[in-house]
Amino acid sequence: METALGNLEFDGSLPRRNPAWGIRRLQEVAAEAARQGLMLSGRMTMPANNLSLIFHKA
Repeated sequence: METALGNLEFDGSLPRRNPAWGIRRLQEVAAEAARQGLMLSGRMTMPANNLSLIFHKA
C-alpha cells in the first residue's frame, strides 16, 4: 500500500523521539495481536490518512 509523504516524514521523526515508536505494518500488528489471543475483525479509514483497527478475543 502506498503511504502519503506526510506519513513517511512523521514515521521518520518518531524514532528520534523514542526508538520504540513508529508506524507499524497492518500485518505485523495483526500477527502480534493473534499471539495475544486477538483477531482483527474490522478496519475503518479515519481522517488524515489514519486507520482504526478493531480486534476481538479469538
